[in-house]
Amino acid sequence: MLSYTTYQYILYAWIAIGLITFLLLLRITAPYGRHTTSSWGPLINNKLAWVIMEAPVLLVLLYFVFTSLDKQTAVTWAMIGLFCFHYVNRVFIFPLRLHTRGKGMPIVIVASAIFFNLMNGFSLGYYFKYFADYPADWFTDPRFIIGIILFAGGLILNWKADDVLIHLRKPNETHYVIPQSKLFKYISCPNLFGELIEWLGFAILCWNLPAFTFLIWTAANLIPRAISHHRWYKEKFNNYPAERKAIIPFVV
Repeated sequence: MLSYTTYQYILYAWIAIGLITFLLLLRITAPYGRHTTSSWGPLINNKLAWVIMEAPVLLVLLYFVFTSLDKQTAVTWAMIGLFCFHYVNRVFIFPLRLHTRGKGMPIVIVASAIFFNLMNGFSLGYYFKYFADYPADWFTDPRFIIGIILFAGGLILNWKADDVLIHLRKPNETHYVIPQSKLFKYISCPNLFGELIEWLGFAILCWNLPAFTFLIWTAANLIPRAISHHRWYKEKFNNYPAERKAIIPFVV
């Protein structure tokens, strides 16, 4: 078993890598989704890729949880349940809803995402197995209440925005169009904005180092991705609304 100090040092190093990754992704567009290119190596079916790269975080987290059932409380089960609720959708439901027949994702992106999710599963799972210690009244703590509101709001926003994007075109259509409804009027990527809010809420309601580390890595991935999407929209569509921001209304 790692000491808590050693565990902290591992996560601090992981945070530092996340900050470096953020700076790199501001300069290099990750080649998946609308930015996919074969110049990054072989591709695999993108729906299969989603399952392969997202499932490890659930498997690793649940391994630690189910090998420490006697240490879990109602509070930790609530936190674990919220995290798993998001990823069950991401692994098993979201890929099946995509209208992306024939599209691929570079294996190198899938591999990097697997490593990312293994680290996330380890950091959260190890914490819940060995270090979590919440009072029984944590459910009434302002941090939990604020966090659960943000988590639920971000989750709903993320799902609704994903639904808009999925239904912009019919299953056999491949062209892109400009989203116009709801929060899309203000930002190019409300789905990513919702996910950012969701994990901000999770970090607050958990109030622990691995959850905040996960938030930092989420921001390091999503903010550059949103900026890349926003730039792509502006380059592809001459009539793209100039007042729209990338991911945070009126800010970025």
